[in-house]
Amino acid sequence: MISMYPVRIVMQKFIFTFLLSITFLTSQAQNGYKLDFQIHGLSDTTIYLGNFFGESTYLTDTAQVDSQGKFTFDGKNALSKGIYFLVLNKSKLFDLIINDDQTFKIETTRPEFVETAKVTGDVDNEVFFKNMLYNEARNEEAKPQVEILKDSSSTTAEKEAARAFLNTLNKKVMKHQDEVIEKYPNTLFAKILKANQNIEVPEPPKLENGAIDSTFSYRYYRAHYWDNFNLADPAMIRLNEPLYKRKVEDYLDKMLLQHPDTISNAIDELAAIAKKDQDTYKYFVWIVTIKYQQPEIMGLDEVFVHLYDKYFASGEMDFWANDKLKQNLGDRANQLRNSLIGLKAPNLIMQNEDLKSRALYDMKNKYTVIYFYDPDCGHCKKETPRLKEFYDNSAYDVGIYAVSADTSMVKMKDYIKTMHMEEWTTVNGPRTYTESYRNLYDAMTTPTIYVLDSDKKIIAKKLPAERLEEFLKRYEAIENREHQ
Repeated sequence: MISMYPVRIVMQKFIFTFLLSITFLTSQAQNGYKLDFQIHGLSDTTIYLGNFFGESTYLTDTAQVDSQGKFTFDGKNALSKGIYFLVLNKSKLFDLIINDDQTFKIETTRPEFVETAKVTGDVDNEVFFKNMLYNEARNEEAKPQVEILKDSSSTTAEKEAARAFLNTLNKKVMKHQDEVIEKYPNTLFAKILKANQNIEVPEPPKLENGAIDSTFSYRYYRAHYWDNFNLADPAMIRLNEPLYKRKVEDYLDKMLLQHPDTISNAIDELAAIAKKDQDTYKYFVWIVTIKYQQPEIMGLDEVFVHLYDKYFASGEMDFWANDKLKQNLGDRANQLRNSLIGLKAPNLIMQNEDLKSRALYDMKNKYTVIYFYDPDCGHCKKETPRLKEFYDNSAYDVGIYAVSADTSMVKMKDYIKTMHMEEWTTVNGPRTYTESYRNLYDAMTTPTIYVLDSDKKIIAKKLPAERLEEFLKRYEAIENREHQ
């Protein structure tokens, strides 16, 4: 189906992936609000007003519906701007917009809420409801063409015609959106439409040698990425889709070199913009903190350490972050900061199967792989043979320093024998002469692999065993180029 924002979205559950949930307080003005409704076909019940926040939904107010379907939400403090919705018996009825004008009336009929809606006293919602009807009409036009594309029996000519029709229809929708933005520039709905629009990139210029500037489009798009989106507008974090989060993550993932310094500097620049509003500031900092606590790209955990130091340890986020949250974030940051790529790996001295101490720093190979495993770990039982295969067949001088997470020496000895690990240096993690490895390394889960160079500098972490040979090949190629 063609894309025509906004669409009505099913209410989403909000789950933070970090250590604890957080409640975001909303800033409120002092003018109050009074929202009158009449829903024909509804009577003598309780109804709720809810609001979106990021990926979450919250209940904001409650009202009693009389015998004629009339009810009112009102309060002394103005509502935060954004998209809200009505809830009846845990089901969302329809969305509405809250902007500057917070005294208006909506009359409609159940269940054709959008089709029968009549708005009095608010341009924003008039335009919003009309646009939903417009989108529904365009979707009905698109359905037959979409079915042609789905149908495996459709001919090539039929599919080409369907794509052409949808392309024309999509242009029609975009033109309609441009007209709404031009006619109602001060409405929140126009701002939402504009925030969803792509940046139009002009044709790249030619260089002095006559060649096309191949990097122009990227540089232009990055420079103008935020033209249609205001990071300091709190209404953008209260939409019926997590647009704010998506825009930030797409920028960090697709517009930037995936290097910790580049990303950290970019985050600081964006945070300075978001800081103009307290809600957007804390929301922006929180979503990037969550994003980099367990990054998908190796080495970007350094960004999390930077975020903790700059925004939490410094006290910058004290206006909302409590001591427990800061402690949890700090514990994670301190665990990561000791084992970042580029740092010298902390030494480990532990007992082997003969109860003799074996130090990580005593490994004399060109490369050392630290392998944190648990004898009872199912994933480890699959990963260990892969690591053994790498060790037996690698073209590089590699030593394995295997750390068992279990206190049992019996289990460790049996595992060494079963997995044929006799040539490795295998030690018992809990039987340590140094600080616990859990405080020194990010190895909360098993299996976890670190790769060290001859100086015991960390050059890779959390790689799967099957990628070690490829990594070392690329690493040496880069090293050789740099030394030429």
